[in-house]
Amino acid sequence: MTEAPVTTCRSLGVAEAMRPAFFDLDLPALEDGGVHVRTRFSGVSAGTELAYVKGTDPGFTSYRDPDLGVFVPGRSSRSFPVQAMGYMEVGEVVASRRPDLAVGDLVAGAYGHRSEHVLAAGAVVVPVPDDVDPVLGIYLAQMGPICANGLLHAAAELAPGSDRRIGDGVSGRRVVVTGAGVVGLLVALLAQLHGADEVVVADPDPSRLAVAEALGLTTVDTSQTELWRWTKDRWQDGPGDRGADVVLQCRGRSDVLHAALQCLRPQGSVIDLAFYQGGAPDLRLGEEFHHNGLTVRCAQIGRVPRGLADTWDRDRLAAETTYLLRERGADLLTHLVTDVVPVDDGPEALLGLARRERSTTQMVLAFD
Repeated sequence: MTEAPVTTCRSLGVAEAMRPAFFDLDLPALEDGGVHVRTRFSGVSAGTELAYVKGTDPGFTSYRDPDLGVFVPGRSSRSFPVQAMGYMEVGEVVASRRPDLAVGDLVAGAYGHRSEHVLAAGAVVVPVPDDVDPVLGIYLAQMGPICANGLLHAAAELAPGSDRRIGDGVSGRRVVVTGAGVVGLLVALLAQLHGADEVVVADPDPSRLAVAEALGLTTVDTSQTELWRWTKDRWQDGPGDRGADVVLQCRGRSDVLHAALQCLRPQGSVIDLAFYQGGAPDLRLGEEFHHNGLTVRCAQIGRVPRGLADTWDRDRLAAETTYLLRERGADLLTHLVTDVVPVDDGPEALLGLARRERSTTQMVLAFD
């Protein structure tokens, strides 16, 4: 007897502020070019998802007009319930209408904490190589490309041209990474792999700094040390020319963005991968930014630098992620992936994070 096709899935979302919950969602039909996957692992993006859990995401109070590219007052783009969230999934193919993917293949996607999903033609689908641990496959579709795209923006800023390599912005240069969360640590390791002269990770959290040090990275505890003074004392190229060549800013705090500007040598660049939910009240553009001729460049996964779209797509950014996972996979499993939680325990785990009763570096929900 043929098994009836699955038409619904279970999805972890948020019913209302501070109430994570499961929802039953309909699955679309599998059409040509699509693939049906059953989820095995799903990574938690603590910053993004806790903003949903706590109800602090700007989408609850603001609306971005996609055509005009501006935020329109008096409207919101999101409301409770949030029935799906997350963007770091690994699933096993259970039905395929793609010639390059067979039943049993493992693929990475960005479709949320759903028990299964139909990835339509054109959706992000990245095969998980046999030599990459499936748990680490959570980084292939979205989080890893976010980090690789940060380096690509540094390349476009510091070494402009139509065919940039990802390491062109950091190779031989002194790099500061502000923030020792998942994004900061992956960015720092990528910069190290791509030939940075020195990579320094700055954060005030001792537990995060301990993970960075376990990964072999130089650290600065910003609760004890002024980062700008540390960088200016360490890196001197001549009178009036001290500091980092580039800062990869990975903390969503405007005081940290200002500190990043203070770290730079004249005409240096901040590549900003952070998201500022409450604006930027501590950013002072009349100081180092103005007098040292600095640059702040936003790097987000929605676009690669202007002029590079023909040579850099999501697959190429995923390939850079694969390179990192192959080189440092054992270390990442040991030090970065701190919690593997059964998905049934997901609501309570998210509440623990939101209430600051639980800490984690990378939480992964296990579906099997």
